[in-house]
Amino acid sequence: MRLFVFLPLLGLAVAGCATQQQRVQTRTATIAVADPATQMRPLEDRVYKLVLDERQTIDPAAKPLALDPILMDVARKRSVDMAAKGYFADRAPDGTTSASLVMDEDAKFQGLLGVNMAAQHYTKQSGVDVEQFAHRFLDTWLASQSHKQNLAFPDYNRTGVGCAINGDTVYVTQLFATDLGLPPPKEDTKKDSVAAMPSPQAAKSAMQSKKPALRAEPEWPED
Repeated sequence: MRLFVFLPLLGLAVAGCATQQQRVQTRTATIAVADPATQMRPLEDRVYKLVLDERQTIDPAAKPLALDPILMDVARKRSVDMAAKGYFADRAPDGTTSASLVMDEDAKFQGLLGVNMAAQHYTKQSGVDVEQFAHRFLDTWLASQSHKQNLAFPDYNRTGVGCAINGDTVYVTQLFATDLGLPPPKEDTKKDSVAAMPSPQAAKSAMQSKKPALRAEPEWPED
């Protein structure tokens, strides 16, 4: 089996500005703020729907994204792990990645796996406004050429979104996948191979031309 991975990564962003937070704090003096932890599932759903709409705006011919249970599970695990351990990267301190977790859960997974991540700070006074945070995450990805290219790649047909929270930060991971039209792997397929690629299109071209997987460390594009 062969798995290509495209993973642009953004630095931690501070959500909102001082004047916005002041207005929110004034408003919350009289309005109860929902527990931020209870907003993670609604936030996942809103990010998913915003990305769906944006893909169709960018390319009306883009395939629709079905929610995949394995991708949902892995996306949540990645965000939960980052929130619990206080790091921001696809490779966890124990060495696991989104790709390794997906292949652990589905031994026959192959094709292209795309990973978009982002994180934003929040305050306990203002809480987590689902609509605002979902739009901030989308806007952050759209402002990055590599992230935008990833979420807009028209061949992706499966996705999973996972959000998690700690004392002051919300983490989001969105995974995208396509088998690139590959036939199901045979039972005697050799050990899995994972190659990092500079773009989804590069992975597709490599697969179509049957080039060998690259084993070098990824060099993600600068925005």
